[in-house]
Amino acid sequence: MFLFRLLPLFLSGSRPWRLGLALLGCLGLATTTPAVGQGAPFQLERAKARRVKLPFLLQRNLMVVSTHLNGQGPYNFVLDSGVGTAIITDPALRSLLKLRAGQVYQLVGAGEMEEPLVAYISDSVRVTMPGVVCPLMSFFVLSEDVLDLSGYVGMPIHGLLGFDVFRSFAVEVHPEENEMTLHRPATYQAPRGRRWTSVPLELDARRAYITTQVDITDSLRFPLKLLLDTGGGHALSIETESDVRLKLPAQHLRAQLGRGLSGNINGYLGRVPAIQLGRYKVPSLLASFPDNDNMHARVQVPRNGNVGFELLKRFNMVIDYPHNRLLLRPNSFYRDPFEHDMSGIELLAVGADYRRYLILKVLPDSPAAAAGLHPDDELISINLLPTEALTLSQVSRLLHSADNRQLLLIVRRPDGELFTTSLRLKRKI
Repeated sequence: MFLFRLLPLFLSGSRPWRLGLALLGCLGLATTTPAVGQGAPFQLERAKARRVKLPFLLQRNLMVVSTHLNGQGPYNFVLDSGVGTAIITDPALRSLLKLRAGQVYQLVGAGEMEEPLVAYISDSVRVTMPGVVCPLMSFFVLSEDVLDLSGYVGMPIHGLLGFDVFRSFAVEVHPEENEMTLHRPATYQAPRGRRWTSVPLELDARRAYITTQVDITDSLRFPLKLLLDTGGGHALSIETESDVRLKLPAQHLRAQLGRGLSGNINGYLGRVPAIQLGRYKVPSLLASFPDNDNMHARVQVPRNGNVGFELLKRFNMVIDYPHNRLLLRPNSFYRDPFEHDMSGIELLAVGADYRRYLILKVLPDSPAAAAGLHPDDELISINLLPTEALTLSQVSRLLHSADNRQLLLIVRRPDGELFTTSLRLKRKI
């Protein structure tokens, strides 16, 4: 989730100028939350319809939906409950859609750079998805695609949709089937069955929060207030500055956790014994602990962290803002272990179809370093499978797959030379 605050530019003639995922952000213009379900911006196109089903792509633990803006598209947007106001991250859409530029803002966000990004608000954009329409919607339009979500996800990504979708419907999500159902709130009836559990949602400043018990250590357990963040690819993020009782686990790993509007977000990875979600206690979570200067001072609503889609995807769920509840039922992903990358490489998808994978970074003393891999190497095949036949999500799953698993890699050096090596995965946390 991106975390950033807004600084309006009141000088006339102000021009936009130069300004990550895992942690994606919460942006809101309103200081008060509109009444959900009343005057909701999105509506079902058929007046008598009670629901509509929509497909989505689950890529790198992010839900990607296809949309049309002002009758043009389709464009790919991440459905991100951590975003208060919709964002267009691809500045090329400004000219394509003839968007008018309104008030200009500086966005100061989580990350290591000091300079803010300048963006502008564009209103009166018509947004449609199959069976769903929002006649007039406001977007923040970034002047530069600093997040490069396309390279991270491995397909073209044009922006993020958030609060306005979730406050309009009861959003039922089936991660296994890559399908969601948007229910009209007035006629929605919650599913019944002993496996379903309900977690209260608190809506504040255009975002939703849960308060639930987290086992910080084997002997310390207390409730944390956590942002519900479908746009976070991680399982759990804990902001240690938010409570003096929150400490790093004894075993932790320094890591780059993601990217925000101001650059890379750094911190630590560790495991917490468990989190309670309604009647379900999920054990041995891999948790992120961002550096304090990256995160806590810049949030709008006091909280202790957030829960991301690496955890949420283990449930079929109903994200029901109109009735202030999150309904959960475990699915086939529920017992999958929480794993971090075991290779020590960071990849970026490039090319017209985002099926070329470049190594951005090789961690010191990692399996990738031992295998002789270097930044700017291009990954050509894994275990004799050409990578152009694999999505970035599939490549990522292979690099997370199993401790001590051996992978045969072929890479192309920047000078064109092919290099073959064996990489043995190693669990570090």
